[in-house]
Amino acid sequence: MMHVEERNTTPLSLGEEKNMVMQLLLINITVFVLLFFTEVIYRIEGNPLARYHDDVLSHLTLSASFATLLHNPWSLISAMFTHDSFWMIVSNMIWLACFGTMLQNHAGRQHILPLYLLSGIIGAVFYLLGMQFIPPFRELQPFASMTGASAAIMALAIGATVVAPKYRLLPNLPIPFWMITVIFLLVNIGTHLVNSNDLTMVPSLIGGGLTGFLYMQQWKKGNDLGAGFNKTLHRITHMFHPKTHLHIIK
Repeated sequence: MMHVEERNTTPLSLGEEKNMVMQLLLINITVFVLLFFTEVIYRIEGNPLARYHDDVLSHLTLSASFATLLHNPWSLISAMFTHDSFWMIVSNMIWLACFGTMLQNHAGRQHILPLYLLSGIIGAVFYLLGMQFIPPFRELQPFASMTGASAAIMALAIGATVVAPKYRLLPNLPIPFWMITVIFLLVNIGTHLVNSNDLTMVPSLIGGGLTGFLYMQQWKKGNDLGAGFNKTLHRITHMFHPKTHLHIIK
């Protein structure tokens, strides 16, 4: 059964209460600010930057080593919310707002968090496998790590493109949405190449992109891969909510 695409006639704004994209933006920015002030405190106390990395950052970023991952299993999740540079979080949050809002308006807010988390984890798995099996990457394994929401944002970008490839953000701008996604791909990979000559992130971007493609393709067929996650999350968040009772007044 084909899923009929339904587009919101009243798109969500970034400030709306039920805007999952805004909540993800706030979480990422909050984590960045907390880490920034933690680093400042370390510096004020006269600690070398290496100590801050060893004591704090190394426990949140995803290490390329499986042995280190076993000691910090939560890094599979924490890494996708951790940004260690100002320009990284600025660029990632701009793209998150762009692609996330686009997908949210066309497919619904209930897909944003499951896709963000699932693609982040699968991107991390692709990164780890790449560091193990791609010979040039294997040499970097002892001191390499992955950080940032790039894989998850790649999933949102590809997912939004699958849902509405020909949609135009501005009616008078003759640029279909798929072209914006292509620009994003070129900028993202180019940034890693030019700034740090580091292609170790490419496997994670591939993993995130594949996840976004398959997730939204299934949604178009009527299969909601995030339904189970959303139900479980709803039960957990409403576990201690008092049940409302109907009182009949005679």
